[in-house]
Amino acid sequence: MEENYIKRIRSLVGNEYIMVNATAVVIVNDSGEVLLEKRSDNNLWGLPGGLMELNETIKEAAIREVKEETNLDVCLTRFIGVFSNPFMRWKELDYAKVFTFAFTAKVIGGELKINDHESLEMKYFAYEELPPLHSIDTIEIIEQYYNFNKIMIEGEIYDG
Repeated sequence: MEENYIKRIRSLVGNEYIMVNATAVVIVNDSGEVLLEKRSDNNLWGLPGGLMELNETIKEAAIREVKEETNLDVCLTRFIGVFSNPFMRWKELDYAKVFTFAFTAKVIGGELKINDHESLEMKYFAYEELPPLHSIDTIEIIEQYYNFNKIMIEGEIYDG
């Protein structure tokens, strides 16, 4: 297995502000609730996903991150879009501009289980009951997902 890309970059540039590519995956249950994870680094909620490694495509990164964080096997079903977070911070001095590629996915296997290193809790939430979310891109992705589905349900034409 290759060395973690971010650890390698950080060893070269220290705490300099960097740009990274990430994924986020919207998984909904039969009730239309979205799966969120309570992050261990900031105690806020976010979508399953994470940073892309050099040896994978963005789709492979999305599938891998969901598996690592949730233990679920997924099939990506739709590309939602690219979202930007100009100031993401994981630790006190580890900050970056993040470009997040967002997808919807269908669960095809596995059993939901928390990754103790990254998550404190996993839970499905209705749109009206969303907890505090950890980043602007997460908020925008969830809003885009629900707005798109509302338009499609109401039979209107979506013009992007």
